[in-house]
Amino acid sequence: MTTVSTRNPLAGTVYEAPLLRGVRCVRLSVLTDETTSPERQREAGDIAASALGINFGEGDALREAVDLDVSASKVSPFDRPELGKWLARPDEFDALVWWRFDRAIRSMSDMHDLAKWARTHRKMLIFAEGVGRLVFDFRNPMDPMAEFQMMMLAFAAQVEAQSISDRVTGAMAAIRKMPLRWRGGGRPAYGYMPAPMPKEHGGVGWTLVPDPDAVTVIERIVRELLEGKTASAIAVGLNGDSIPSPRDHWAVKNGRTTGGKTGGLKGNTKDAFNWNPAVITRLLRNETLLGWKMHKGQPVRDAEGTPVMQTESPILTRAEFDRIGAVLDSRSIDNPIRSDTNALLLRVIHCDHCKGRMYLSKQEGQRGNYKCNSHARGTLCDAPSNIRADWADEYVETEFLRLAGSIQTSTVVVIPGYDPEPELLATQAEYGAHLEEKGQQKSRAALAEWEKRRDALDSRMAHLESLEKTEPRREVTPTGRTFADEWAEKDTAGRRAMLIEAGARLDVRRGTRGGWRTLDVRRVDFTMSGELDPAAEAIAGEASALESVARGDFPTEGAHVRLLEPATVSA
Repeated sequence: MTTVSTRNPLAGTVYEAPLLRGVRCVRLSVLTDETTSPERQREAGDIAASALGINFGEGDALREAVDLDVSASKVSPFDRPELGKWLARPDEFDALVWWRFDRAIRSMSDMHDLAKWARTHRKMLIFAEGVGRLVFDFRNPMDPMAEFQMMMLAFAAQVEAQSISDRVTGAMAAIRKMPLRWRGGGRPAYGYMPAPMPKEHGGVGWTLVPDPDAVTVIERIVRELLEGKTASAIAVGLNGDSIPSPRDHWAVKNGRTTGGKTGGLKGNTKDAFNWNPAVITRLLRNETLLGWKMHKGQPVRDAEGTPVMQTESPILTRAEFDRIGAVLDSRSIDNPIRSDTNALLLRVIHCDHCKGRMYLSKQEGQRGNYKCNSHARGTLCDAPSNIRADWADEYVETEFLRLAGSIQTSTVVVIPGYDPEPELLATQAEYGAHLEEKGQQKSRAALAEWEKRRDALDSRMAHLESLEKTEPRREVTPTGRTFADEWAEKDTAGRRAMLIEAGARLDVRRGTRGGWRTLDVRRVDFTMSGELDPAAEAIAGEASALESVARGDFPTEGAHVRLLEPATVSA
């Protein structure tokens, strides 16, 4: 056991006193708070420990509890990641040492629990600085003074914490109304990062600017979504490329550890948080992409009802935001797109009888089949279709390339228009919810604030109603490549997107009994109704006429492919 030599000044003798085993406790609410940095707290703790004969150990045996980004007002000592572990092992130490009282507790409830724990386990609680050095010795359970003194200090700490909370709440409410002003501290909305306020806007405080790393990810998500990928497929790709999710992005950017508590009932922890469809959907539907300030899920509005901006450089325009929302709406639960299958003809193949979509059914070790799935839609098909997947895939591929393979592809750039209706509808809903709060105000001040917001929303709706809708424009540029070239290079998902964009559709009728070894083409109708249709018809018509003249016959009986009407040949 480690000892320290002490001289008794009265007897003139020297005796050996054992050093107390201490745990040095460090806590920060905000990691960037330089006035209460971990180094400052450690230094104060070391000085107090040296004076009181307390040892913290060294190297791997160091006894220290470091809890960063942990609020004493919200998290009790027993629930803090590091300190909680030490409190659960009281036999391994004799004293806990903090820099100041507020580093340990800020509520009388937590004080009571900590004092009770110290009295039960006979520990010392030491606070190095503050109103002098405070030493609460609970090793004598019969002495009530330590607990009484802690109660008085805890009351003062709780009052101070409430005062700080009120000041911060008021300051944040004021900053929310300031255009371009970011509150500072914490994690900004994904896609943005803090930057000093430009001088032309006062040069005071912070604003938000686009985060290049996050914007690159958002652009990738939007591009893949508009190319036909589902949110699930996009999430799989992002996770496969080890791209940090929005929750982990800020931690990585600041050199901190990723992951944390899941927030569920069990309070599980993860080393990292993955992308998933819900995360992507919430990201793309969040008005922060428009540069708006948000508070409790609602836009912060000025006196005229206009959303207050948090940045000069929004990531998306209103037209782009609405276009993305429309794509997400088209893939809602009422119009599902499955991503858990590699089916080429998903959303392409339909049952001829009920006109509903057919889905791939495939068991391990067996070939797949497309089947009518009417019961999943709550209906009953009287003549459900069923067809071998490889036959249907091969037939559609052949017909698509025959009709469209030689057509040149083009890049299409959409110049967004503007439609005020989506924002108008959202503002109307916000206005309606606000009206439901009428009469709930107990003070004149609250009523005045309610009326001010009512008038602001009304003004915004009037402004939106005065705006005209502008249609988007398309700029088409030939690539010099053909659809056959693109088809050869794409995977199943890419080919499916090509079919869907071309308006491809395969209707399947029920087959007849018999040992068919190949596809009975009389069962299927392949059509295209997209923008490629006119060009495909022209090419198919020319090819059909040339082949008919060469062979002196007509297309295979029973095959149903959209072609030009046969030209009338004059005698």
